[in-house]
Amino acid sequence: MSTPENEVPELPSSTKLITTLGLVAMISGLLVVIVYEFTKPIIAENQRLATERAIFKVLPKANSRLTFQVSATGFTLSDDKANGPLIYAGYDAQLNLVGIALNSAAQGYQDTIKLLYGYQPSTGCITGFDVLKSTETPGFGTKITTDTKFLANFNCLEAKVNSEQTALAQKIKTVRHGTKSQAWEIDAISGSTITSNAIGRMLNQSGQDLHPIIMQNLEYLKKAKE
Repeated sequence: MSTPENEVPELPSSTKLITTLGLVAMISGLLVVIVYEFTKPIIAENQRLATERAIFKVLPKANSRLTFQVSATGFTLSDDKANGPLIYAGYDAQLNLVGIALNSAAQGYQDTIKLLYGYQPSTGCITGFDVLKSTETPGFGTKITTDTKFLANFNCLEAKVNSEQTALAQKIKTVRHGTKSQAWEIDAISGSTITSNAIGRMLNQSGQDLHPIIMQNLEYLKKAKE
């Protein structure tokens, strides 16, 4: 029998609507969890490989390396999956320590910038870096990897510790383009000041936190590969 034109169709009950929405939400949440669990090890492995490449890029004389976890008393030999701050010690074919690679991060113009940089305890210099994560504006923020004058800052950016081995002897800081006068200053990129400042902040913070511990435990790091 057909429904009269002026008769309003019966609407589904609120219980049925809530049940249907709840079921959809549950299925959606389950799919998100499945995708996350599936991709988590893939993402972790890609990050590990990126870090591995970066270590040997910033420590070009290294043939092998060890991972150490930073503790209150110094360093503990660890693996790349450990929680907390990690440092990577590079060694040449004769097992001599050739440098340390360290992570650092700071807020840039758009998002957090993450670097791995090389530190030479023998000279107290930061001698290069590799970008692990950056979403800065192409052509401006990304100049930190292509601008030759900016990269020249890291031929030997001074990051020595003080005589007490408690902090950096001089604060690493970014200065206005063309005004660098000290070995611990970073000459900013013209038109990319925010990103340049972020590099200075992250390297100073990492240096203040980790370089003194490295120097306090340098003999241990030198002999760890033996």
